[in-house]
Formats: sequence, C-alpha cells, structure tokens
Amino acid sequence: MNKHLLSTFALAAVFSLGTATASLSQSMSSKNKSDDEKTKTKEDGMTSKTKRGDDGKMKMKGKADDGSKMKSKTKPLASDMAMSTSAGVMVGGAMMVPDKDIVDNAVNSTDHTTLVSAVKAAGLVETLKSAGPFTVFAPTNAAFDKLPAGTVNTLVMPENKAKLTTILTYHVVPGRLMAADLKDGQVLTTVEGETLTVMMKGGSVMLRDAKGGMATVTIPNIVDSNGVTHVIDTVLMPTK
Repeated sequence: MNKHLLSTFALAAVFSLGTATASLSQSMSSKNKSDDEKTKTKEDGMTSKTKRGDDGKMKMKGKADDGSKMKSKTKPLASDMAMSTSAGVMVGGAMMVPDKDIVDNAVNSTDHTTLVSAVKAAGLVETLKSAGPFTVFAPTNAAFDKLPAGTVNTLVMPENKAKLTTILTYHVVPGRLMAADLKDGQVLTTVEGETLTVMMKGGSVMLRDAKGGMATVTIPNIVDSNGVTHVIDTVLMPTK
C-alpha cells in the first residue's frame, strides 16, 4: 500500500510543475502554495513539497498519513538545460541571446568568469567583438580548474600574453558552425593555425586537440550576433 502511495505521489509532484488539467482538479484535493519555485500538495493522504531551483534541479519530500516518508532529487539533462528558445540559451545562470556578440554574452555567465578574464588579459576582446563570424569552443571555470595548479595565474601574467593568446585562439574557428555542421572525423583549422578533430560519441560532440586531449561539448548552439558558441568541459591544448 505504501509503495502505491509513494508512486502516486511521485507522479503527482512532477505533474504539479506543469499546467493542471480539469480532470486532475476533479480527482484530487490539493492545496498549492507556489512562487514558481515551491509547490505544496496534499493528495490521497500524502502531503508533498516540491522545490525547483533556477538551475533546473528539483527536490521532492513527501509524508503519508501512516508516517511513511519519501525524498527524491532530480536534475535536468544537459540537453534540457541547453534547450534553445526564441530568447536564447541559458548558460551559467544567464540568458545568452542572438542579438549580443560573443563577448557580451560570455560576460554574463557565472560559469565562464575565468575565460572572460583570460580573454581580457590576452587583449582579444575587440577581436571577439568584431564582425566575424567565429565559432568559439568556450571552456567553463571547471575546465580551467582541471589544469595543473597555478597554470591560469601564470598564463594571465603580462609576460605570458603570447602563450595565452595561442591557447585561446586555438578555441576559435572561423565561420559559424552549428552542432549539426560538425561530423565525425571532421578536421577544423583554428584561428591559432593548428587543427581540432571532431569525434561523435553517444550523440555527443567531442573534440580532440593537438596533444590528444578530449573535450566534450556540454551546451551547443549558443547563437551570437557574430558567430556561435559551444560550451566545453576541458581546455584544448595546441602543441606550440
């Protein structure tokens, strides 16, 4: 009986995040308090609380009249979070929109503060704000954190500007390449001059750099006014 109640609760809690239909309104007695993030529902002896964060993660708690309890957590798939709308794509807590250039979109992402700082240190802001078009593979802060300790601090020093520029321009390809334009085995020539190799695995787009390192595109097709950005989880490294 408890399993049946818990199953009913799980389905009802998820459905309560959408639009309730007339038939559901007739079949269950519910009390809802919603601020677009929290929902409280009582149905068939089960009281449930659902909380949905801005990042799409959802937490559910439930307690039946007989004392049985349930907790669950879910998080959205990357493909769900990357879903494009007419307004743009949500990245790092901000909406990246087609009428802003690559730099103006990137500065709003809390996941790309390291990349933005590096672009400024390398003097590439004006280049990436120009007409382009460019395809940018944008490493997250977590991607830079994978580098050996102290690497980023060293690269942003004025005396290492040339090396930093080499690495950053290795993440830029001339032209506007959407994910659908990238094919398994395709070789991309970067602005830096060396190449990246596209690899497809399980429906994901991956890139192999000149040193054999691999990066996965986690959020594709962020359309900018002067190109397109694809978020990646690893910093790509040229041989130079």
